[in-house]
Amino acid sequence: MDSLLWFLTTLIQIYTYALIIYILMSWFPNARDTKIGQMLATICEPYLEPFRRIIPPIGMIDVSPIVAFLVLRFATKGLYALFDMLNLV
Repeated sequence: MDSLLWFLTTLIQIYTYALIIYILMSWFPNARDTKIGQMLATICEPYLEPFRRIIPPIGMIDVSPIVAFLVLRFATKGLYALFDMLNLV
């Protein structure tokens, strides 16, 4: 079961890196129009969209990705707690 926990937390970490890259691409003109930008948009936008509907931007700054990162972090901690509770780790 350690391998399942490792696999799930690794997936969350890779997704976090994808979100970071996607968010940083917004700082560069036309970066999201590239094939990589479009691929990351397909992966990241469905996750970010609910947070953007709930949390409005503050001025020109979109703070919803910060909350999205926190949710991923809590999910990772929850996985560790669940596996620990089930004595699988």
